[in-house]
Amino acid sequence: MFTPSAGYDRAITIFSPDGRLYQVEYAIETVRRGTIAIGIKARDGVVLCVEERVKKLQNHNLSQKLFQVDDHIGIAAAGYVPDARVLVDQARIMAQNNRLLYDEPIDVETIARRLGDIAQQYTQYAGVRPFGVSLIIAGVDKAGPAIFTTDPSGTYLGYDAIAIGGGSEQVNEYLEQKYRSDMTLEEACLLAIECVLKASEEKAESRHIKLATIDVKTRKMRRFKEEEVQECLRRILESKGETG
Repeated sequence: MFTPSAGYDRAITIFSPDGRLYQVEYAIETVRRGTIAIGIKARDGVVLCVEERVKKLQNHNLSQKLFQVDDHIGIAAAGYVPDARVLVDQARIMAQNNRLLYDEPIDVETIARRLGDIAQQYTQYAGVRPFGVSLIIAGVDKAGPAIFTTDPSGTYLGYDAIAIGGGSEQVNEYLEQKYRSDMTLEEACLLAIECVLKASEEKAESRHIKLATIDVKTRKMRRFKEEEVQECLRRILESKGETG
């Protein structure tokens, strides 16, 4: 399987003859093997939604893939979650430093760019490995709702709607069909849950779905309770005629 790499996958700082960094590509593959994460920008806020594989006796109120950086910024992760925690901690320090230095909340793009810079550094030095995680950074700043992604290569890009992780190709195609720039936050929530259902084996339960929003009025992140997600799921199934 790894014969074509001819040893170039053993060091992060060596390009292969065809211009590839295999360790970065392996890290991106780790993201593809993770459960899905979705970010959607609405006219009145942003939505973050993730699928988490939850064990029977696990505390369902604790999210492993959905993080709050500041009041107005949240992050959803796909891939190797411990790496996500390290990057989120860095983002929180950036946000707090910005408030102390400039007495204002940090821009969403600034967080995305700086996290991308950190990820890029870990593709450049010997003795380290790339972060095996992609992030969706979503929030509301002075420019309005915004969504960005970062990946293990250090690239950061802005989106109106995006899915990362396992099944993201199919879900992104669905988002291209269903997304509208004039969507309300409520419509975006329903669309995000629909997208998780498309990528998930579980279709009738909501325990594996975590949802959060940040609206333009309060600019504060709100995590949905399990009952609220279940109600959204019920509405989706009813609209499709799958429940009585």
